[in-house]
Amino acid sequence: MANTIRHQGIVESINGSYLQVRIVQTSACSSCSVKGHCTSADTKEKMIDVTDINAGAYQVGDRVWVIGELSMGVMAILFAFIFPFLILIISLFIFMAVWNDELGSALCSLALLIPYYSILWLNKSRMGKKFSFSIQPISN
Repeated sequence: MANTIRHQGIVESINGSYLQVRIVQTSACSSCSVKGHCTSADTKEKMIDVTDINAGAYQVGDRVWVIGELSMGVMAILFAFIFPFLILIISLFIFMAVWNDELGSALCSLALLIPYYSILWLNKSRMGKKFSFSIQPISN
């Protein structure tokens, strides 16, 4: 249980074995009693696609737990932030050593992110299999 991330959600739609669940992602201070007077309170609604062979057991409007593995979060951080940062920094140093032109090196380093994100987009179905969620009903 320590290796999972859990969010409460509400089933929005069911299509065969696919469910769409709405979760409310809150920042740490959004549950504060003075959040109405503070501009830093932040909540976001997100739609999560879940594949479950027991999808027929759920109804639209059911409250469920959306469960993901902690390793998925680490992998998402790597692909979204760490790898692009490394591409930028390493390529910037290489281009600066070769050309000695700051603007051109910076632009070329930024341009390398286009193929990186294109490759991620082309592999979204394969990555979707690695980033899969499961659900459990919330027991009352």
